[in-house]
Amino acid sequence: MSKNKPALILVRGGGDLATGVALRLHRAGMKVVITELAQPLAVRRAVSFAEAVYEGYHTVEGVTAHLIEQDQLAACLDANEIPILVDPDADILPSFQFLVVIDGRLTKHTPAPLPIEPALHIGLGPGFHAGRDCHAVIETRRSHTLGRVYWTGTTQPDSGMPEGDPRRVLRASGDGIVRGMKRIGDHVEEGQVVAEIQQDTPDSSPGSHRPDVLRESDMKIISPFAGVLRGIIRDGIKVTKGLKIGDVDPRNDPSACFLVSDKALAIGGGVLEAILSKEEIRKKLCEV
Repeated sequence: MSKNKPALILVRGGGDLATGVALRLHRAGMKVVITELAQPLAVRRAVSFAEAVYEGYHTVEGVTAHLIEQDQLAACLDANEIPILVDPDADILPSFQFLVVIDGRLTKHTPAPLPIEPALHIGLGPGFHAGRDCHAVIETRRSHTLGRVYWTGTTQPDSGMPEGDPRRVLRASGDGIVRGMKRIGDHVEEGQVVAEIQQDTPDSSPGSHRPDVLRESDMKIISPFAGVLRGIIRDGIKVTKGLKIGDVDPRNDPSACFLVSDKALAIGGGVLEAILSKEEIRKKLCEV
């Protein structure tokens, strides 16, 4: 690898768990690049680098992600920022020296093949089979195996249920446009309206064209218990019935809403272990 061209690490996805991974690698001195969808659906937006797609920049725990085009990548890295590109298919891979690819999209499905064969391909959670469609897979389910690295086989299967009290996860009760009534970090009471799903169906009633007027056809999303709003999907996003759009934390600690979770950091630790356990990877990451 030529001098002054450090090896890069690609993280596919900028949600809260992928952000925890990117944050740990960045703090360890590695050059991280993130790719995302054109319209990310992150719920824990305060701690998701994916927010940079909408805002241009987003800072999590003192580290800033910057939405860029490919020709701005070097300058962004030189500024000690994390570049993020809208590139859902990872088309950037053949154009730069990506040594490691981490798939943190959490689709829970077997991924499509990459356009290149990186030295190390790491998958997060269900859907990956180490030794078949990636080199290593990291456990993402809370248990004694959280954050463990598997070089063969798979992680625990997707349970289909959220961890902890399942009521904490707020889901869209129908198709429509999300309008948040509370902000991340706000205290909410049981039964309080957190968001509304505005219907796409035509409505000729008075004020139906105004986003601040709730029509009879619109649906209220209420808090299942008292706590703090840990996450809420971005205003104006079009959602489908059943999609996760919010998260209420009964521990009622607003500061936790703005910190990467212990789970994300544990997964990030597993990724770091996988990378550094390979001597040939360590050597290339240290070359400048």
